[in-house]
Amino acid sequence: MSDSTNLTPRISRRVLLGAGAAAAAGVGLAAPAFADPGPAAGPGGVTPFGPVVVTGQSSSRTSYARAVRLGTSAPGKSQTLLATYQGGGPGFPLYRSDDAGRTWTKQSSVPDAGTASGVYLQPFLYELPRAFAGLPKGALLFSCNWLGKSFDSTNIQLYASTDGGLTWQFLSTVAQGGPANTTNGATPVWEPFLLLHNDKLICYYSDQRDPHFGQKLAHQTSTDLRTWGPVVDDATGTAYAERPGMTTVARLKGDLWIMTYEFGEPDDPSNPDQNNYSYHVHYRLAKDPESFRFSPDTPLVDPNGYAPNGAPVVTWSRSGGVNGTIIVTGNDDQDFLINRELGDPGAWRRFSSPMPAGYSRFTIPMDGPGDPQNRGLVFVITGAQYGKTGPVEAGIIALDG
Repeated sequence: MSDSTNLTPRISRRVLLGAGAAAAAGVGLAAPAFADPGPAAGPGGVTPFGPVVVTGQSSSRTSYARAVRLGTSAPGKSQTLLATYQGGGPGFPLYRSDDAGRTWTKQSSVPDAGTASGVYLQPFLYELPRAFAGLPKGALLFSCNWLGKSFDSTNIQLYASTDGGLTWQFLSTVAQGGPANTTNGATPVWEPFLLLHNDKLICYYSDQRDPHFGQKLAHQTSTDLRTWGPVVDDATGTAYAERPGMTTVARLKGDLWIMTYEFGEPDDPSNPDQNNYSYHVHYRLAKDPESFRFSPDTPLVDPNGYAPNGAPVVTWSRSGGVNGTIIVTGNDDQDFLINRELGDPGAWRRFSSPMPAGYSRFTIPMDGPGDPQNRGLVFVITGAQYGKTGPVEAGIIALDG
């Protein structure tokens, strides 16, 4: 366990953006060697392991590692995992694992390698849980932020695949903003997250276009994947300089939903220097994933007063008791924060993990419907921490010891 309780990022988001763009253009370093992950479990089952390297190289700013676990598999086989990350350009490399994440091979690219142009950031992978908008159940959606051929705009784009991620079709631009610039007063959009709910695809993102806020969280919806409804606010600050960002959403038990985000605020509110911000993790609970704007903003703090910082991602596991387990990861901490009381602010606990910390580290609980043998197991994939260099790594942790 790494002790990072007192760490707060002091590197400007503009520095990270520039490094991420350079990484997306193909700057790379050799990856370190890691121990053999060991044998897989029996047919269809998985066991804890890792970390293992997903790619043969590490980019200078690998981040936003993302994965999806496909809903079908061959009899007696582990369900396929697909993974990608920011920093492997042009576009995004797509890696495949058919052994629960122990070994990986490059399968394709999004967009297709021959058509990618410019810089792409902040990927997100999603599998349709049912047929929707002319696509079959199991079709894949992919969203990202394209900076334009001349770097003159930010564009939340949507792609689809009906052949397991081998080929991709561009569907639409969800939202367009100004050039990539994290300075308050600039007008870009960032960081898409997809969710199908009530026959609408929701695309959440961070939005700097509103002149009343340095940055806010918003979403738009679509019923046909090509046209999008109006911008709906999800979270705003109480002062212009505050910057909620990086939405992720998970469904808890029943009809309860959680949204996590980093809440950027100046260390000195009277002098809001963006090189000196804290990005502590906050969350909201709601009965409808389109109604987070009506819920209170709650800082995530453990009983010892520790507040995780930066780039949170939330998922929910059925294991851990009648209420299941909320799992939250932040940039500054190798540990996870878990909650087994449906988001009760006093019930957060640190959970020690062998998986490295990373910027927007991603988790997938493996105990979905029909997977009782995987109860309490969580797949983890991550790139480097904020402002650091490292490979893309993956592994599986056990929540229940």
